[in-house]
Amino acid sequence: MFLVDVSASMGKLRTVDLPDAPNGEPQTAEMTNLEWALQFVKLKIQEMIYHGRKTEQCGVILFGAEETKNIIHDKSGGYEHVMNYIDITMPNAGTLAKLSELEPSEEVGDPIDALVVGIETQRTYLANKKTWTKKIVLLTDGANPIEVEDWEAIVEKMNTLDISLTIVGVDFDDDELPFHEGNKSTIKRANEAFFHNFVSRLENGIVGTCALALREISRPDVKIVKSTLMGSILRLGDVDARSEEAIEVLVKYSKCTAVTRPKGFKKFGKRKTFPDGTEVDSDKALWVELKQQTQYVLDEGDEDSDIDMKDEEQAEEGDKKSKNGNVKPLTKEELQRGFKYGSTYVLCPDGSFPKLETRKGIDIAGFFKSKNFRRDHAMGEVYYVWADPTSPQQQVAFSSIVQAMFEQGVMAISRWVSRDGADPKMGVLSPSVFESVDCLLWVQMPFADDVRKYTFASLENLVNKNGERILKHPYLPTNEQLDAMDNFVDAMDLMDAGEKDEEGNRGPWFDVRFSYNPAVHRVKQALFHSAIVSDLTTNPLPPPHPELLKYFDPPKRVLKRARPTIEECKNLFNVKEVPKRVFKQRKDGHVRAADEDQDMLLLEKIPRRTQSIASQSQLQASGSSQLIPAKTAPEVAAESETEDEDEEMLLDGKKTPNKPQKNHNIPTPAPESPEHDMGRDEGRIVGRTRPLEDFRKNLVKGDLVSKAVGDLAYVIKDIVLKPFASRRTEELLQCMQELREVCLKEDEIDVWNDFIQELKDACLEYPGNPEFWDAVRKLGRGISLISKPEAKEVKGKSAFSEALAIQASLLSPLVNFGADKEYPQFIES
Repeated sequence: MFLVDVSASMGKLRTVDLPDAPNGEPQTAEMTNLEWALQFVKLKIQEMIYHGRKTEQCGVILFGAEETKNIIHDKSGGYEHVMNYIDITMPNAGTLAKLSELEPSEEVGDPIDALVVGIETQRTYLANKKTWTKKIVLLTDGANPIEVEDWEAIVEKMNTLDISLTIVGVDFDDDELPFHEGNKSTIKRANEAFFHNFVSRLENGIVGTCALALREISRPDVKIVKSTLMGSILRLGDVDARSEEAIEVLVKYSKCTAVTRPKGFKKFGKRKTFPDGTEVDSDKALWVELKQQTQYVLDEGDEDSDIDMKDEEQAEEGDKKSKNGNVKPLTKEELQRGFKYGSTYVLCPDGSFPKLETRKGIDIAGFFKSKNFRRDHAMGEVYYVWADPTSPQQQVAFSSIVQAMFEQGVMAISRWVSRDGADPKMGVLSPSVFESVDCLLWVQMPFADDVRKYTFASLENLVNKNGERILKHPYLPTNEQLDAMDNFVDAMDLMDAGEKDEEGNRGPWFDVRFSYNPAVHRVKQALFHSAIVSDLTTNPLPPPHPELLKYFDPPKRVLKRARPTIEECKNLFNVKEVPKRVFKQRKDGHVRAADEDQDMLLLEKIPRRTQSIASQSQLQASGSSQLIPAKTAPEVAAESETEDEDEEMLLDGKKTPNKPQKNHNIPTPAPESPEHDMGRDEGRIVGRTRPLEDFRKNLVKGDLVSKAVGDLAYVIKDIVLKPFASRRTEELLQCMQELREVCLKEDEIDVWNDFIQELKDACLEYPGNPEFWDAVRKLGRGISLISKPEAKEVKGKSAFSEALAIQASLLSPLVNFGADKEYPQFIES
């Protein structure tokens, strides 16, 4: 029961501090004491709505109201200006809306009268609910006279009915906050003393100031619920084949932990038309909840096409196609369930395959040492397993198993089946011995096929090209570096960074019981705040509660202790901050692509060597001239330099040592190995200097088709994203045309389709190269996706229909298929 004071004194205006503005300026707002105090009531009621329990009900009684309407006045009169405002029921959004309508009256109310009415109203409603918890919350400013006769009888009645009382006073003195009101009236001072005396006589009561109550109600809390006991059977041994050697114990299980997630958000869209078909006025912003719809369609243009489930916008696109006869809508009754097995589907006429015949119970499969338990394999929630509380014999048998496991230090591998015919789960049973009861803790573990095993190269053993182990290398730490890192880790130990106990010893800094999930509680706080304020602009969301931020920053004493070891590590490891390189932007808006190793901090960069003019002239004379016949050898040489050259030097035109300039054909020594292509990455068989020629040479060999296709696709994408790529546009387009032909003939269709999509994304992302993608688009269908009909002609497979491939080739170069749903996405059907 909430007893709210709406007397005239509650209409007094006050200034409330708000969160600082984005520019750092402090903000305040004016509101009445009633509006300020009602925030506490609304937040408490929102807790009930948020939990959604049927047993969480509340009612609201006003005192100081202009109208008199309560259960005692209707029977015997008296108790004036006390009004039953909201009947006891489960609260909802309407409850909050009704509280928002409250305004101070012109009358004066007595909180003792309201307390008596609240006790009687609550007792009458809970006449047949003896086990319910009864609470009363009284909100007042204590500024009006109180009739304090026979208050001891009220205390005795509340103790008899086991009612807890919380008095929230507006501007009451509080040493914990701390707060002490200046120029307090004699009446209010006397009322505060009376309330403290009243509560001290109660078995369960508290008095506090409203400011502290509002702060504490935003404190993160853990929702503790009582889990229902469910029956099962614990088996040890084969009860069917060797029943004389097996054991069956009746047990009960309940939840030990439960996962809590933030409340989900619903999607809303502007309403365009009303249900009757009339259009909504464009000036009005009416919103309606969006609900998911599923439509099944069949692409009849291809025999191998599969059934697709599309969302509403894609379904509209399907309706347009169906008019042209390409797509046929289907009903759910026309479909047959199937399961994907590899690249095919296995149809299941009955809806599901025969299930494994299982029997309800917990079967112990074996035991293993607790020290061998891998905590990273534990998954899901933890369950308690108890002995049957109604059978002493079962309790003794169960306790003997738990005690034996505990003494031997072992855990049990178990097979859990919640009901007959249900899918089995594998898990472990861990013994837990409390002071007066023994139990097992069960947690699910993965099957062998569910564990992914990743292998990584050794961080300690380095081997050179000759297979010899390297003992000294910049990547291998020295003994001094290892010792420094050990000291650094030890200095960051948090096990002795907490508060001191009674004996003066410091405990651990982090306590999992007081660590809260910021996502859950901050979203909850935002939801609650948005529901009690009318305008978020004038009354923004307050900052998080300090308890939520408790473990965001490490303790200062640990930082101070670790500072010397940090400096030692910086010196030994030569750690330096690497400033981010700022590239000069060209006039045409093209920005140089970032180097692959641009973000490396601790590893030394390996400088890339540039190819000499002489060698490039030889390459051009030997075959590359057929790709760029209009350019002279010096021009080809200048343009074929590795793109990792410093761009500022190229733009400024400044001469640098050992770097020839355009129109100055300075002879340069040839590379040591003329057969080695300096533009080819290690492990690649296609280089950047002569990609098409390298590609053709490897195709002749026959057994390197897949490798050549993949490397050419990599090189094309790499060159496109480099500076000055526009000079090689024609060459790259020729490479793409020949790559598509080879992919179609050599059954590398998926490689081409993946490559063309990745190239589009790379070109259209900043800085990218949208000009090149525009050139690709102008080539039209001949360089677009490989469709199913094309693939079928060469006995291959493709995931894209002909219509989608045509549309993809006609789209604007600035359209992103994944972001703009106005155009179809690349969807595997």
